[in-house]
Amino acid sequence: MNDEPTSGRSGPFWDAVEGRAPLPRAAATLGMEILKADPRGSVELAFNASEDFTNPVGNVLGAFLAAMLYDTVGPALLATLGPDQFQSTLELKTEFQRPARPGWVFGHGRVVRRDGDLAHLEAFLTDPGGATLATATALARVIDLDQAPSAV
Repeated sequence: MNDEPTSGRSGPFWDAVEGRAPLPRAAATLGMEILKADPRGSVELAFNASEDFTNPVGNVLGAFLAAMLYDTVGPALLATLGPDQFQSTLELKTEFQRPARPGWVFGHGRVVRRDGDLAHLEAFLTDPGGATLATATALARVIDLDQAPSAV
């Protein structure tokens, strides 16, 4: 799954990566699998888009693609954080490039830059052939883990 050494890393994200905790329920609903996580701020994920995610013509609904992008930018930042830190997404902008069909969708996310507690993130989704399906940019704030339940 992960080529980077992660032993000794902990916190909600790394506990899921290492199998010490289940994926969050929303990520599991999206069929998410963590393929690679780099503590320097990048992730590669796979999502299994089910037939339940489709619109009347059989394409994956854009809202599910946006959720996949959301679940890609966040982990890219989470991979860089300590066990007592979390992130709160302040803004997510998505652009849809082409229709997605049910099956595997691959997410690629990274931290573009971090200025104090603010992080600029980007992600894109591809189909199994490598064609870009959708892209996103995001702004997130690093927060204390104990603030996460009340964060915006």
